[in-house]
Amino acid sequence: MSLTPTEQQVLDRIDEDLLVRITTDLVRARGQNPPGEEAATVAVLTAAARDLGLDVRTAAVEPDRDNVSITLAGGNGPGLLLLGHTDVVPVGDGWTVDPFGGLVRDGRIHGRGATDMKGGLAAALVALAALRGSTLAGPVELAAVVDEEETGKGIRAFLKDNQGRYAGCITAEPTDLQTIIAARGDSYLQVSVHGRAAHSGHPDDGVNAIYGATAVVAEIERLHEELAKTPHPLLGPATWSVGQINGGTGGSIVPADCVVVADRRLLPGESPAEVLADLGRRVAALRLEDRGLTVELAMPMEMPAFETPEDDDLVRITEAARFDAGGAPMPLAGWSAACDGGYVARDLGVPVVVVGPGSVTSQAHRADESVAIAELVTAARTYVLTALRMLG
Repeated sequence: MSLTPTEQQVLDRIDEDLLVRITTDLVRARGQNPPGEEAATVAVLTAAARDLGLDVRTAAVEPDRDNVSITLAGGNGPGLLLLGHTDVVPVGDGWTVDPFGGLVRDGRIHGRGATDMKGGLAAALVALAALRGSTLAGPVELAAVVDEEETGKGIRAFLKDNQGRYAGCITAEPTDLQTIIAARGDSYLQVSVHGRAAHSGHPDDGVNAIYGATAVVAEIERLHEELAKTPHPLLGPATWSVGQINGGTGGSIVPADCVVVADRRLLPGESPAEVLADLGRRVAALRLEDRGLTVELAMPMEMPAFETPEDDDLVRITEAARFDAGGAPMPLAGWSAACDGGYVARDLGVPVVVVGPGSVTSQAHRADESVAIAELVTAARTYVLTALRMLG
């Protein structure tokens, strides 16, 4: 589709220098999650939005952890939601540049969060600024929430208090500017095994919780192998992965307690409650109580999967906008990562796509994270064209 004169006029208002400045300012805003330090990023984002004349609202999720809603007003019809998060993962080791320096070099902005996803937030904000003065049938809203990298407190609070009506949602996560129409969800499961301590010189006087936990780990491995037989066409199979085992107090003591923490990736349509119940049935079949052990199961985090049909208006409009904005030809795809868009699809019944600057596979959560300035510009252009075509 060729650009209309109106679309070209709006695209011409995208200010690359402003986009670079906002991105670098966001990267320089220090904070990591855990422990949950989004306040500096929120301050930079809200100040930039107010300077651009946009409506800004904040809502406390926890002390010093505010969700941000930035809105460009439109008509009374359903709007377009641009979704992102203000937290970044811990810096970690191996950096050769200042992770909070916002270094601009060779056409890229370097630093923690440049790709995941302060660049996406900046592109969305600059898109809103460019859209000012456009006649839109509904509002365009940028929701920047806390705690996406941990337990999703921000998106759950946003949806609990939200009264908006949306025709669609674009999650501005890093996808190499590919349009993602399906994403796996994620959940953390915790299995706590309790036995009885004793002196290791007389181990039969105790009940070894670690032995029970190893039986649970073996069962989880079997579950993972079973799931591999039924892959989703875009997302592959659901998966299990044991990430932590903590138990015992010393080599000379029979361990009374052991905790297993596992990651379970979810497919569209899967119920986290049923995943938990199924693991409970599998653990019960191990009959650990016959050894004198007790077991407790919990799911401290769950993030739903989503899938949007290829022929949905949001998919068609966004994909055409991405290409017309300068994006490379790429097929619609699924995403192995999870994101807050799954909550929007599940809880609001709104179609969702994910498209944003940067790479989740080669840049996010790594040392020397960076994002290409050219991708930031293309992302902002994509969001502008999608809004004009959905709401114009």
